[in-house]
Amino acid sequence: MKPSLTPIASAVAVLAMTVAMSAQAQQVDAKKDDTQQITVTGVRASMQQSLNQKRNAESHVEVITAEDIGKMPDKNVADSLQRVSGVTTSSASGNEGGFDENDRVSMRGTNPSLTQTLINGHNMAAGDWFVLNQSGAGVGRSISYTLLPSELVGRIEVNKSSQASLVEGGVAGSINVITRKPLEFKKQLTAEASLGVVYAELPKKTDPQLSGLINWKNDANTFGLMIQAFSEKRSLRRDGQEILGWSQIKADSATAKTNPDLSGAYYPSLMGAALFEQTRHRTGGLVSAQFKPSNEFDVVLSGFSSKLDAANYNRNYMFWGANVINAGNGQTPEAGYTVANNNGVKTLTSATFKPVAGTTYGVYDQISRPDAGSEVNFFSADATWKANADLKFNGQLGTSKAKGKTPTQDVAEWNVGIGSGASYRINGVDNAADWKLGNTNYGSRSKDTLGWVFGYQNTLVNDEESWLKLDGEYQLDAGVFTSLKFGARATEHKRDSGAALGQGPGCKNAAGTQAPWDWSQSSWCPVGTVAQNDPAKFPSTVSQYPSNFGSGLGGNFPSNIWYYTPAQLAEFNKYSNRDNNGTRLDYGTQFALKENVNAFYVQGNMEGEGWSGNVGMRFVQTKESVISTKTGPGPGQKTSDFGTFHFEKSDNTYNDVLPSLNLRFDVQKDLVARVAVSKTMTRPDFGALASAISLSPPASATVPGSGSGANPNLKPIRSNNFDASLEWYFAPRALLSGSVYYMNLTSYVGIGQETQNHLTESAVIKEAKMYPYVMSVPINTSAKVKGFELGYEQPIGANFGVAANYTFADAKDAKDQEVVGASKNTYNLSGYYEDDTFNARLSYSYRSAFYSGLDRETAFSQDATGTVSASLGYKINENFALSFDAHNLNKPTLKYFALNENQPRSIYQSGRQYYLTLRAKM
Repeated sequence: MKPSLTPIASAVAVLAMTVAMSAQAQQVDAKKDDTQQITVTGVRASMQQSLNQKRNAESHVEVITAEDIGKMPDKNVADSLQRVSGVTTSSASGNEGGFDENDRVSMRGTNPSLTQTLINGHNMAAGDWFVLNQSGAGVGRSISYTLLPSELVGRIEVNKSSQASLVEGGVAGSINVITRKPLEFKKQLTAEASLGVVYAELPKKTDPQLSGLINWKNDANTFGLMIQAFSEKRSLRRDGQEILGWSQIKADSATAKTNPDLSGAYYPSLMGAALFEQTRHRTGGLVSAQFKPSNEFDVVLSGFSSKLDAANYNRNYMFWGANVINAGNGQTPEAGYTVANNNGVKTLTSATFKPVAGTTYGVYDQISRPDAGSEVNFFSADATWKANADLKFNGQLGTSKAKGKTPTQDVAEWNVGIGSGASYRINGVDNAADWKLGNTNYGSRSKDTLGWVFGYQNTLVNDEESWLKLDGEYQLDAGVFTSLKFGARATEHKRDSGAALGQGPGCKNAAGTQAPWDWSQSSWCPVGTVAQNDPAKFPSTVSQYPSNFGSGLGGNFPSNIWYYTPAQLAEFNKYSNRDNNGTRLDYGTQFALKENVNAFYVQGNMEGEGWSGNVGMRFVQTKESVISTKTGPGPGQKTSDFGTFHFEKSDNTYNDVLPSLNLRFDVQKDLVARVAVSKTMTRPDFGALASAISLSPPASATVPGSGSGANPNLKPIRSNNFDASLEWYFAPRALLSGSVYYMNLTSYVGIGQETQNHLTESAVIKEAKMYPYVMSVPINTSAKVKGFELGYEQPIGANFGVAANYTFADAKDAKDQEVVGASKNTYNLSGYYEDDTFNARLSYSYRSAFYSGLDRETAFSQDATGTVSASLGYKINENFALSFDAHNLNKPTLKYFALNENQPRSIYQSGRQYYLTLRAKM
């Protein structure tokens, strides 16, 4: 096994390259005439443009231009954003484990839902391809950047401080992705195209990458039309070991009584060898028309669509610790086991279980989702009118729709290792655990039996936002006030899901028709019918895991594992109970949410001798309506094989007043200081507001019931913010900066308990009435985030340059617990070279461990990770250029743990990816 670069080693490698660049640059510079004029183009010119926009901004802003994205080793927008100080990225939106591409973006030690992403100043609806991120308690408001190819971008603005004229919704900040406009192009006719391939090392597959742009404008520069299109396919394979939850040995159990040192010890519930394979095919484009009949009037019409086909197949062959140990009432480990104690948390880190006939020591899941995917589109109209020399208006209207869908899940869960015995040993977080199921032949299915069939069908979540806004600016000559900005905005956001179809074991009678599901039968089927677990129904041939599966993870665990192909699994699942007659609808998956928002603002722009800024107020009213699904009888109740459900509607209105002040001081010619204070808000995650609510009715009329799920009465997340920065532009294309920030999240959302009243009718409560329940639900609490940022970039001569930044974030909630998504340390290092024909860049990005939330009722955190990327570019002539991009050069492993590092949760590796692209333009 080849060693991967550690974070320190990777950083040293980048710095060593930088030192070598610097030495060479100094030698070349010594031979140059100091008065020589150099024409700067390409990435260096775009860096200067970005710094100019940042320097002249009235608020704390970071800017990335299109040339930055084109010249950096980045294939989506999130890749470029991760190199901005204060910005962190993750390769997953929830606790499904990370992949090989950045997907979510967050700012300043908060989770992605608290960072707002805008496209040309408006929101975009959100859609996700992974089934667990389409509906459920963990679904957030962040958008998936996998739907945004970098070729679409003209400029990105990262707003670290708020102002009244900015759209509310980003507690930590906002990111505005700005696309190109037809009349911004220099030539009357511009055509660009890229033809490329991507090779993924682990799946050993090569896929095409295509994109193109045509822009035309008339001679008078009054009308232009731009058409962009993309079709990008790539293959993904992720090797992993997953530990799906940690259970505890109960103090009153048989094991705890005979082995007191095991009382309260945690043990792995499921420990598996997980192989995930996927094909991602992203297609879509952007069409934009611009009309500018005069200098006073300008209209831009834009339409965008992006679709991601994301077929995937997940297999996980597991040691079933929860079944073997059974909270201490099952099998006790043999002598020689080990227990680690970390600050009072005990973990059974190694154990051996002798074979017991009839005991099932393992379980094996195969889950194919052949038509999973997501899509998003928007249409917007943006008009600007200069009424006179002092008054200007801008209006915008549009709508955006998104979908996340999993129409099919072909699933089988097998009982494996029956009577085999088992053993395991935890090797910390950095290496996979050792485990085995006795002498089980993992490559053969002959002794395995069907244990279960599960998986929702027809999962579809719709997300939609429509908006209308009008902004105005009036030039003033009133003391320090130079202009007055004002405006109004109205939006409607809707998100809903129908009831998914829950499949289960299938039973067919002699006539071949579907028979009812009988829970009382151990074979799931009534007497006289044919069960799905009849071995005669199993496919006759099997395939094997790749021969190098798990070779980069460490540890010693099963790897030569059998599986059915997706086609075989689909054929086998035809025997599942998928009747679409209403009996298999799980109404617990159904929800609906609607938000109507009206906002008004006024902002005064100011300027004095050596200073400038703005002060303003934004008023926001949110009218929220949530339809929740609850277990048990009630108004409009629905009944299926999954039980009885009813729907309840919750309506709330929230008013927010959001003041802001931004001040900019020209301390010296090349030194800029900024101070900002503001109040910001966003709304709670969709899953926290509108996922299913499960109720357990009270055992008697004198005690409350219990339950868990969403909380439709959550208040918005509000924060009082302070930001101060100092920027030293000490040379052309050079910057040394530092900033401090503080966020007081006065209504942060965490998990807790509260008493709620719910309509109840049960064997104990005979007549339906409102009854108290102690609910484990999301609640409003508080949190504080504080930290600082450092940034540095500088050309060092002879076309070489360096850039680096560091962010520190200290984020704790009211209970002094870690805030979701907060990495304490994040930094980026890069060195580049560029001349008229050749460019090169090497980059390293690092973020320390962070808390991801709860999964299977235990903590879920991602360990520190660092990635190395590189790019090479060669300009063949004015019309053609060749580029080579390499991602994940250090073959990073993504590592996760529970309460501490004695309790690993997952370790994954996806290998390297290489992109070769030919670009043409005219």
